[in-house]
Amino acid sequence: MELSCAPAAPPGPGPPAVAEGDEYESLPSGAALGTHMVAGAVAGVMEHTVMYPVDSVKTRMQSLQPDPKAQYRSVYEALKKMVLTEGLWRPLRGINVTMLGAGPAHAMYFACYENIKKSLSDTLQQGGNSHLANGIAGSVATLLHDAVMNPAEGNALARAAPSVPPQLSPQCLYTTQLTMNVPFQAIHFITYEFLQENINPLREYNPRSHIVSGAVAGAVAAAATTPLDVCKTLLNTQENTALSSVNIRGHLSGMVNAFRTVYQLGGLGGFFKGVQARVIYQMPSTAIAWSVYEFFKYFLTKHRLEKRT
Repeated sequence: MELSCAPAAPPGPGPPAVAEGDEYESLPSGAALGTHMVAGAVAGVMEHTVMYPVDSVKTRMQSLQPDPKAQYRSVYEALKKMVLTEGLWRPLRGINVTMLGAGPAHAMYFACYENIKKSLSDTLQQGGNSHLANGIAGSVATLLHDAVMNPAEGNALARAAPSVPPQLSPQCLYTTQLTMNVPFQAIHFITYEFLQENINPLREYNPRSHIVSGAVAGAVAAAATTPLDVCKTLLNTQENTALSSVNIRGHLSGMVNAFRTVYQLGGLGGFFKGVQARVIYQMPSTAIAWSVYEFFKYFLTKHRLEKRT
């Protein structure tokens, strides 16, 4: 099943027609692989470019025992302090590497998701909206996405949070990233498709529905997986001060140990450090990604049909 695709278009040549307001005729169910890849690449670059400063802040706000100078009460306060004390460009350090990875990563991400979702939905529910298919497709797409983005995000993390130990291997970072990203993306895609099914049942290109569905899906997935993200951040940054306070020497490894350490340091509340920043980051992030992706999927398919005629 295609993301914003309705039943097959009526016979006859010509591009999709424009309806009233901002609702357009749906994309045909046979959107090309190249269309998904180009639309996904543009969406990825836009998402990561716009939201990169907030992502840098989120990483810092998840610190379990931050330096007194790096204790922030809000995303705005954190950005303001970073700029005033570390320079105007500090929140953007590493963005160039992230942007280079975002294009190809999201091209594979959306193309893989669309194709696996369609195949599984046809098998499980004969073309219907199968939430199981959506979750599996999102999880598999994440494996490809993170394989490309992991080196870029590891580099950006090191720039945003200087405490990241250089000895952490790409394989270690990739495994840790997947532990959080697979459940996040499964929840994200299932929620987005569920909302589209209810507020945009004809699966038309409707910018408002894509923005709302994307924002809500990002918020739900972000809140639900914040404990995993906190543990992932601790494993990636290996906060010396925090680990020393619970008599941990050397390198902390494994999600089980990370969960135990987070609980020792902050109790149950420690698992939701930075949840505000995470939700604030993910809501516009996923809204941008879906609205840009759906627009370019619509635009490129319409352009392809116009060329045929």
